[in-house]
Amino acid sequence: MNDMTLNLEVKKHKAPRILIYGPSGCGKSTFGSLAPNPVFIQIEDGLDAIDVPAFKMAETYQDVLDSLGQLATNDHVFKTVVIDSIDWLERLIQAQVCRERNAKSIDDIPYGRGYAIAIDIWKQYVDCLNYLRDKKDMVVIQIAHSEIKRFENPETDAYDRYNIKLHKLASALLLEHSDIVLFANHIVNITKSQDGFSKRTRAIGDGERVLYTEERPSFIAKNRFSLPAEIPFDRSGQYWSTIASYIPFFNKGE
Repeated sequence: MNDMTLNLEVKKHKAPRILIYGPSGCGKSTFGSLAPNPVFIQIEDGLDAIDVPAFKMAETYQDVLDSLGQLATNDHVFKTVVIDSIDWLERLIQAQVCRERNAKSIDDIPYGRGYAIAIDIWKQYVDCLNYLRDKKDMVVIQIAHSEIKRFENPETDAYDRYNIKLHKLASALLLEHSDIVLFANHIVNITKSQDGFSKRTRAIGDGERVLYTEERPSFIAKNRFSLPAEIPFDRSGQYWSTIASYIPFFNKGE
């Protein structure tokens, strides 16, 4: 066998890119605040009750780029960047498209080109996140709200499911970009009772919450680290130790 030199490199475990979405008030911002040394890029006003470092509220897409640029070019102690939230970021991106095209609304741009232009801006934003992950070793957390959309499954009848509250093109891009997509929700049980001649169905719950890490017919989720399909979304934040135990980046010093 001839001697040969292989141009190999040592594999480096990169920081995870996490997207968490769910209904309002279910603890998504708290999730971000409990990540390692976080700093928030605020795009909506939701941190009043959380004491965490944050940039000044972003009012334009350029404000978001400026904050990301500061993290990219300056030395700092932050280990996690949290974008709160990306559905509000979408508003800023669409406003940027309208300014560039002198349009009142993104829908006023003919043939749906406004959303294609917006995707180019989304890709620029994603490149900035990847730079922080690759060059600064920063964990990326993106927060989003959920909405219920009709899903046209080619193998079954159409049905409703939870989805990220974004235009479908932006949603597809960020789903592909993320290493972990978590759906956060409250646990709801259904009870049925007979009330005279009619039957009543009631939803009951005790405030218990859960993080879903794998897709189901009723919601989108995924992960690349073999996380448990369901993780208790406890209010003390113990879920972070569970998540971190499955991710090589957090265990590389062991």
